[in-house]
Amino acid sequence: MAWRCHGKTHKEQVDHLRKSGIIKSNVVYEAMLAVDRKDFCSSEPYRDSPQPIGSNATISAPHMHAYALENLRERLNPGSKVLDVGCGSGYLAACMAIMVGESGRVVGIDHIPSLVEMSVNNTRKHHAALLDSGRLLYVEGDGREGYPDIAPYDCIHVGAAAPDIPTPLMDQLARGGRMVLPVGSPNATQKFIQIDLGQDGIVNKKNLLEVRYVPLTDKEKQVASWR
Repeated sequence: MAWRCHGKTHKEQVDHLRKSGIIKSNVVYEAMLAVDRKDFCSSEPYRDSPQPIGSNATISAPHMHAYALENLRERLNPGSKVLDVGCGSGYLAACMAIMVGESGRVVGIDHIPSLVEMSVNNTRKHHAALLDSGRLLYVEGDGREGYPDIAPYDCIHVGAAAPDIPTPLMDQLARGGRMVLPVGSPNATQKFIQIDLGQDGIVNKKNLLEVRYVPLTDKEKQVASWR
């Protein structure tokens, strides 16, 4: 089961995710193996559950990172542009930056300055080249509004639950692009949804699984609830 994909080491955990069938492809396996979760999570990094990272935010469970990467895999190609909303401590953005190659671009956005700084510092531990090359950029901002500077995006991942699909994110999704995000009320079961925007502009939505994520909210509410 997904919640049993713990490990004593990083490789052991990633191997468990593959043996369980959550990681299905070599490209996702290699990306997750290349980015050690311990660099991005100080508390129980190899336990398959969300862990607190401060400011009322969490790093998602490893099995959810694997689900997200697998469901975005067909759009995470060399040269792709990617937006990671609510990048937290930076783990998933770093994995995606590896998958899109030297010609790709990944933007991780968070509205908590300390988390943006944390993402940069975590990535610099073993993947400074991703930042120095410009392949990976972390920015401070309201992720619900996206990051229009380099839109449109081939992939958008949202790491917190919105009550509805944010319109600005749909507007910044490229034709042929894919977005995955949790949708639903806070403190309740939500739907992890895949949205594909066809080349003809037609939107297709698919419910993937039920999840529990922290809410995608404004900075003041998040910080207030943490205090």
